[in-house]
Amino acid sequence: METTTEIKTRVYRFGNKKADGKSAMKNLLGGKGANLAEMSRIGIPVPPGFTITTEVCTEYNELGRKKVISLIKSEVEKAVQEIEETMGAKFGDDDDPLLLSVRSGARVSMPGMMDTVLNLGLNDDAVEGIVKKTGNERFAWDSYRRFIQMYGGVVMGMKPESKEDEDPFEEIIDNLKEKRHIKLDTDFTIQDLQDLVYDFKDVVKKKTGKNFPTDPWDQLWGAVMAVFDSWNGKRAQYYRKIHSYPADWGTAVNVQAMVFGNMGLDSGTGVCFTRDAGTGENVFNGEYLINAQGEDVVAGVRTPQQITRLGSERWAKLAQISEEDRKTDYPSLEELMPEIYQELDGYQKTLEDHYRDMQDMEFTIQQGKLWILQTRNGKRTGAAMVKITMDLLEEGVIDEKEALLRIDPAKLDELLHPVFDPNALLDAEIIAQGLPASPGAATGQIVFFAEEAKKYKNTILVRTETSPEDLEGMDLARGILTARGGMTSHAAVVARGMGKCCISGAGALKINYKKRTLTVDGKEFHDGDWISLNGSTGNIIEGKVATRQPELSGEFGELMDLSDKYTRMKVRTNADTPKDALVARNFGAQGIGLTRTEHMFFEVDRIKAMREMILATTVKGRKHALRELLPMQRSDFEGIFEAMQGLPVTIRLLDPPLHEFVPHQLATQKELAEDLHISLDAVKSKVAALEEFNPMLGHRGCRLGNTYPEITEMQTRAIIEAALNVKEKGIDVHPEIMVPLVGTVNEFVEQEKVIRETAEAIFARRKTKINYSVGTMIEIPRAALMADKIAEHADFFSFGTNDLTQMTYGYSRDDASKFLPIYLEKGILKEDPFEVMDQEGVGQLVLMGTERGRKSKPHLKVGICGEHGGEPSSVEFCHRAGMNYVSCSPFRVPIARVAAAQAAIMEEK
Repeated sequence: METTTEIKTRVYRFGNKKADGKSAMKNLLGGKGANLAEMSRIGIPVPPGFTITTEVCTEYNELGRKKVISLIKSEVEKAVQEIEETMGAKFGDDDDPLLLSVRSGARVSMPGMMDTVLNLGLNDDAVEGIVKKTGNERFAWDSYRRFIQMYGGVVMGMKPESKEDEDPFEEIIDNLKEKRHIKLDTDFTIQDLQDLVYDFKDVVKKKTGKNFPTDPWDQLWGAVMAVFDSWNGKRAQYYRKIHSYPADWGTAVNVQAMVFGNMGLDSGTGVCFTRDAGTGENVFNGEYLINAQGEDVVAGVRTPQQITRLGSERWAKLAQISEEDRKTDYPSLEELMPEIYQELDGYQKTLEDHYRDMQDMEFTIQQGKLWILQTRNGKRTGAAMVKITMDLLEEGVIDEKEALLRIDPAKLDELLHPVFDPNALLDAEIIAQGLPASPGAATGQIVFFAEEAKKYKNTILVRTETSPEDLEGMDLARGILTARGGMTSHAAVVARGMGKCCISGAGALKINYKKRTLTVDGKEFHDGDWISLNGSTGNIIEGKVATRQPELSGEFGELMDLSDKYTRMKVRTNADTPKDALVARNFGAQGIGLTRTEHMFFEVDRIKAMREMILATTVKGRKHALRELLPMQRSDFEGIFEAMQGLPVTIRLLDPPLHEFVPHQLATQKELAEDLHISLDAVKSKVAALEEFNPMLGHRGCRLGNTYPEITEMQTRAIIEAALNVKEKGIDVHPEIMVPLVGTVNEFVEQEKVIRETAEAIFARRKTKINYSVGTMIEIPRAALMADKIAEHADFFSFGTNDLTQMTYGYSRDDASKFLPIYLEKGILKEDPFEVMDQEGVGQLVLMGTERGRKSKPHLKVGICGEHGGEPSSVEFCHRAGMNYVSCSPFRVPIARVAAAQAAIMEEK
């Protein structure tokens, strides 16, 4: 590719209060690189370094390692030289070596999903130079063994061979601890650390057949290319999939001068948040470790201490530790290093003010000097997202429109899930206490390995600590429980990003992976045993705990009111029962966009009459059976009309093919024959006659109504009579009768005639009437093409995008699962078209149908009632298409309300 060799900047430098880049360049520099540049510009102490752009990642994937190194070699060498000048040390020098860190940095935060290498530049000679320079032999050898372990895993592929196997480096560490009768890494002697370095290099040679690289430049290129490789690693791909991030974004690589938190008791490292990432509370919080490196905090190997005194006191209360013991053994950074704390507190305020959002920061203290390694808009739970946004609005930091645009509609789903019933908690047996790392309620069966998270319907993933390799299992599990780690461990950060219930740092748990057991105070739990997690309190509970619907916060209600202030398009719900209708109304639904009448026929007391109607051989026989169904349908509709209290209700006439209602098991067929006093052969014959080669394109929808108009007549009677009955109670009613699966004008006209004649007969008989409308679902491509003709007769259109997608693509919804995952994996499709509307294809039919329909009838009401009605990007498309409403399942209503408001605001922009 000729264009890739053009002269352009591929490496951007930062540090010493200046930078080539800035925060607006996230797409090119990645979130981390852009923020490092921005912090340098505003005077925050950032270790100097440089960012290799995301475009180079794309070039690497296209051109390969050798070509990319040649493209960036001179720029990287100049950037390293600048770091040397700033830090007063030289990369590759034996006496005064500069050590580097190499980290990933996509345009969005992907915590733990890609690779990092620290202490790069060490070898047998450089380690002696570090000893002479610092006078700290322990620090030098500790840094060297950490580097070999990290580089060996990331660059040289030294991963555990199976899920039961330990990390080969960790195995060596554990064996030495056992031999020396010690528990902590900090208990190793200098000789122990030297032995680890020797053993680590030996295991690298045995496992890979290669010597550990000693040339610092070879190490640097190996680490940079490994970070690029990690963009397409299994865990990064899975993370992108669940968050819908495109594969072509690529990752940047950030190379920085190392600063060390493991140089003694005046050094440390930590992670902090300017507000609580779990609840949204406006309180500075975080965790730190003395004499440690950054990975130690998030890896969960050591349980860290709290940064603020308030946080430390809260932690001690949860951990049931006395105030005296807390002060002595677990002091906060605020108490232990008050000057450093004050400096850090100042920076967190500066950064939140600068970015106008909650920040997630990483820092290192090296021999009493504070360095800020990273800041980013912090991952947060759905509840925290709502609270932080509404608080920032109240504080005047952001305005109403920006507040709405900051909400991720999909994350609102977290707030709508059930919580533990307080009455059930009174009888619950608490077996242990951990840290409430991510709120929520989770009940499930224990699994010990991420690969087994789908073993049971509801699982709780129990680990000593999680790692990025566990991502898929964490996503599938109901909840996550770890014995180690703090509020900023990998498990905690990832769980909060997913909105997943998580308890970390439950030190009383003893986990045995080989035996697959969890032991607490002598009591043993096994794979498959039920436990429950209260992510809001940190309580671990034996067995199942009953749940109830959540009570939504005041901030949530304020957000919904704010959405309504800016939205143009209404949000309705799909509801088949009064209960669903009430749930949706409580979530703010402004009507029902789809009531599926067929769902009402499957109840035990109705299916018999339905089957009698299907098996009838004459119109008279069918009408007899339908008379039995009439009062049942009427009663259902009355309940729904009452629940909606004057809001419009769209009721779809019978849609599925009749074979779905008849029995296919021999025993049930015999039972039906006896009930109807007909022969078993007659039942079998009718069932066989109803079978179709392609039922989705067969005798269903309006085709049923046109061949058996008595069905349409009965359903119309039930709707109109129910509406009149409810009207008599003083409740306003707005029924909308929807004819499904129309493909020709005459199909609709025939059905409309039956509906209107039936309604007029009822009005005449009862000497009263109501306003009602008759419309159709546009779900066949031909209907979109003929929309102008259909609109001459129809009062409204509702796009049924489930079937419209099926027929436009020629994909059977029931069978597409056999190939769609492969299509998505290969990039043939970017998204599942049944989940996210295909705006290029199906969307064009929607636009055409709307435009042509309104050409005939300018004020034609248009909506959508497929699954897409609650998916944010599809809602935004519906707004642009000029629809009057979207309709979705009850629990998606708040999501659609916010998405509709965002669409209106974005249109203004």
